[in-house]
Amino acid sequence: MTDAELVFVGGAVFTADAVRSRATGVAVRGGRIVAVGGDDVRQLIGARTEVVDLRGRMLVPGFQDAHVHPVSGGLELLRCDLGGASTEEEYLQTVAAYAASHPPTGAEGSEWVLGGGWAMSAFPGGTPTAAALDRVLPDRPAFLPNRDGHGAWVNSEALRRAGIDRDTPDPADGRIERDADGHPTGTLHEGAMSLVNRLVADPSPAFLREALLAGQRYLHSFGITAWQDAIIGDYSDLVDQGETYRQAAIDGTLTGRVVGALWWDRTAGLEQIPSLVERRERFSHGRFQATSVKIMQDGVAENFTAAMLEPYHDGHGHPTDNSGISFVAPEILNEAVPQLDALGFQVHFHAIGDRAVRECLDAVEHAIARNGRGDGRHHIAHLQVIHPDDIPRFRRLGVAANMQSLWATLEPQMVDLTLPFLGAPRDAWQYPFGDLLRSGAVLAAGSDWSVSTPDPMAAIHTAVNRQAAPGHEEGDYEPFLPEQAIDLATSLTAYTAGSAWVNHLDDSTGTIEVGKAADFALLDRDPFEGPADRIGATRVLQTFVGGVRVHAADDA
Repeated sequence: MTDAELVFVGGAVFTADAVRSRATGVAVRGGRIVAVGGDDVRQLIGARTEVVDLRGRMLVPGFQDAHVHPVSGGLELLRCDLGGASTEEEYLQTVAAYAASHPPTGAEGSEWVLGGGWAMSAFPGGTPTAAALDRVLPDRPAFLPNRDGHGAWVNSEALRRAGIDRDTPDPADGRIERDADGHPTGTLHEGAMSLVNRLVADPSPAFLREALLAGQRYLHSFGITAWQDAIIGDYSDLVDQGETYRQAAIDGTLTGRVVGALWWDRTAGLEQIPSLVERRERFSHGRFQATSVKIMQDGVAENFTAAMLEPYHDGHGHPTDNSGISFVAPEILNEAVPQLDALGFQVHFHAIGDRAVRECLDAVEHAIARNGRGDGRHHIAHLQVIHPDDIPRFRRLGVAANMQSLWATLEPQMVDLTLPFLGAPRDAWQYPFGDLLRSGAVLAAGSDWSVSTPDPMAAIHTAVNRQAAPGHEEGDYEPFLPEQAIDLATSLTAYTAGSAWVNHLDDSTGTIEVGKAADFALLDRDPFEGPADRIGATRVLQTFVGGVRVHAADDA
């Protein structure tokens, strides 16, 4: 019997297989799992075998993030990162410190102050002002997207350079925040961001590579071994990262397994499809496969751009004349999705509002009617509001529910900027993971980092408890719609086997089974053994891809 190269013994192993079996030992040879069992695995230990004593802790399949932006997140880490602050004053202090330490001299230290990651809940109405930013940046222009990427904070110098004033019309896919007299106040929503961002020079290829590797290291630190990058293309402060991924795959620095979702340009139409085919062929190499297409069908509820079946309320229960924006007209969507499906693309939808969700499901239904049922594994991410009539359609149409579980909780943004404007009954239709599970839908999971932390255990905590994980609380709130909670095993499986299925990686990853790739996350505890309200305190100690250690915590 040939010795294993790597053996894990002495703890719990969550396999995420069909019966969610438990084991206590795993052996690896040649980057693949050769044994899963108990003490019998020790027979494969030889003189050169590396033995990892689990010491009662848990080994799980490597987490797979089905909706994430590692390059964007990496850029924020390298630029003016506002993610660690939570108030206007803290944001301004961070901006001032960054500007002082990054004078406008170097290739990447341009005149512009770039970065982002602020929370809407820190500002009245979710809209920061240029006047506030001018206090610390009176002369240098600034472009700072918020943490969800659907709005940007700019200062007066940026507005001046872009020529934005009271006479500037709103673009069709966005809105300029204005005061009572029509003057821009400093927040740009959705497509209005491009009015300023077009002036910002693209990051160099070397800086994009540095951002990708920084983002990859950060994801590995949370046990993430594979992901779907939800935007490969030009959008907001992003530039097309396809070549960055391709080069990293060629030279071996891409250690994660990645599916790239090519950006559907919502200012163009069906004529862009041949270019998507060309980019799929050009970028795909080894561990990077650009086989998905990202369609952002609407915006977000907090700025009233999520597409709703009924109008938003004014905060006092009265309907307004605004029901959000469908970024892609349904007649175009109903033609684009069948064509993409026929060409072998997966479609990765962004849908927040119930109208957007329905439009995406309708488009998949058109694809099935035209092409029959293929293996596209189309999926809808975010799923904040789903009309109850559409819940069973996920299973019926084979559309996976791509959950960002961390958001399914009461916190200031939900309480102040969402619930009053949705109103009943829609306020109770949010993040219905339990109903989707009971309907038989495939559940996958992702973080949308840099919108929110990529920590899978924090998201799993919220999926189980419908409350924020320890260290992520923003106030003392009751569980949010607890009837939509899902159990720990289901949530772990969504973040491993479910996302692997969406990524077409389920033949070789996502579960701990003989023959599959040795992609693992070693947790610092068995979360099944402790109380549910401590799930989110679980940390990742080590991460392995193909049997190679790609992360080790200091106390691992």
